[in-house]
This record gives sequence, C-alpha cells and structure tokens, in this order.
Amino acid sequence: MIELRHLKTLVALRDSGSLVEAAERLFVTQSALSHQIKDLEDRMDCPLFVRKTKPPRFTSAGRRLLALGDEVLPMFRAAERDIKRLAGGEAGRLHICIDCHTCFQWLIPCIDKYRGDWPEVELDLTGGFNFAPLPALARGDLDLVITADPLPISGIAYIPLFRYEAMLALDRHHPLSLKEWVEPEDLSDQVLITYPVERERLDVFTRFLDPASVEPESIRTAELTPMMVQLVASGRGTACLPNWALMEYVDNQIIVARKLGEHGIWATLYAAIREDQKDAAFIEDFLATAEDTCFSNLSGIKAVNVET
Repeated sequence: MIELRHLKTLVALRDSGSLVEAAERLFVTQSALSHQIKDLEDRMDCPLFVRKTKPPRFTSAGRRLLALGDEVLPMFRAAERDIKRLAGGEAGRLHICIDCHTCFQWLIPCIDKYRGDWPEVELDLTGGFNFAPLPALARGDLDLVITADPLPISGIAYIPLFRYEAMLALDRHHPLSLKEWVEPEDLSDQVLITYPVERERLDVFTRFLDPASVEPESIRTAELTPMMVQLVASGRGTACLPNWALMEYVDNQIIVARKLGEHGIWATLYAAIREDQKDAAFIEDFLATAEDTCFSNLSGIKAVNVET
C-alpha cells in the first residue's frame, strides 16, 4: 500500500516546511503533490498532517510514516549506490574547485559524507579565486566546479543545486538597516566589501549597481566570509552575500541583512561537470549527496524548478 514516492513526499514536506517548496524540491506541481498525499491518506484511511499549519503539523500516523521514511530512504539510496558501483567497476577521480568560499558551509559536510560512501574515489579540493576554474574543468585539470557564474563552454554541463537570494549585510546600527530593502543609490556613499574576483562575477554589480549606473564610494576585498562579516559588524563597510551564508550571523544579532531592491535578487548555484562524466556513478552520487546536504544544512534556499 505504501510506495517509496509517498515516503519521499512526506519527508520533503517535513524538511521544506510547505507544500509549495516540497513540490519544487520533488519537481512536481503543487496539485500533483497534494493528490499524492490525499491518495496516501485514502489508503491509510486517516489524515497525515493538519492542513493550514506552517510548518506542517503531522499526526501520529504521519510521524510514524516519517520515521519509516527516515529509515528506508537512506537504505534504498545506499543500495542504489552499491549497485551502481558494482556495475561501473571504476574508482574515479573527483577534483573539486569552489568558486566562492561561502560554499564551505555545506560542502565540507557533503565531502565528509561522500568519503564514507566512496572511499575509493580520489578526492581533492581547491579554491578558484586565483585562476579560471571553468576552462581548467574543460581541459580535464578539474572534475567538478561549484559556481554561480556559468559560462557557455563546449563540453561543460551545469547541474543546478539550489536558488538563493543575494542580500546586503549591514552593521546593526547602520542607517540603511531601517529600510525594508535598499536601492542602488543607497550604496553610492558606502564602502562595499567583496571577494577578490572580477566585478563581472559579482551580482551586486552586474544585477544591481551597474544597471543603475551607480558606483560605491570605495571597494574593499576579503577572501573569507567570516572576515567580511566581522568587517561589516565593526562598521567598516557593507557586503553582498548569499542569504544562507548570513543567517547564522543575523540570528545571533551580529549583523542585519536587507534585500537588494523591492523584489530582491535571486541566483542559482551550479555544479559544473564535463559532459562525458555526467553518467558516471560516483559523479551522480556526489551530486545527490550535495543536494541532500544543502537542503539539510542551509536556510532560505529554494529548489530549482524544471523549467529554470
């Protein structure tokens, strides 16, 4: 009576906190997701969660099925991974480059989990501030690049991991903290702290300041996210960072974060791989592990719809 898709649906609903986000994560419509849950409730002859509660409040029956899902789904995925490993018969190499240091927050737990599942894969990790990682991927020097700046390079495929909002980090007592969102002109007299990369790779310029022909008063660079946050908190400037990278500092009242424009600016983080490695089992499982780790560890991110 209970199918694997039912357990995946309930777990996604619990982990995402809403029908809309659960549907996005599972790449189905909200209507299809609701129909799946109703179908399971009809089979069980009892409700599984209380409607119109956010996050969803599960009934005793729903909690029992969630416990089953937490037990069965990892076992199912482990079996799939083992079968792929046996069928593939290859160890493989996975040299990873991260294009932004904020990725360490979820990438390190992902790699730790992956090492346990694929001990035979040769793993290496490097940062991409001092060279062009995507051409290096195309040459075969790297095997996977985490980037928010895809380039049209022949032979490279971009797998979307999640969507995130770029937000402006401010000192808690900064005058702009009184606003619900900031406009480009608000930064004309501000010090902007950025990563040491070309401005063409920074959304705060390409999608916010440049279209409005606005320049900050000055630019300061820092390689590490915690360093950028401490500079902001001490009143040394402002910084544009992903919402999920700021949540810990906002929750601890070290800084505040504000939208860039009334509707905010959303971007997508990708895993770039070579086309000829897309079907390699050890690559596929790394991407699946990365997706699980992202949604388990990060706040404020969204799944990427099929059409995006």
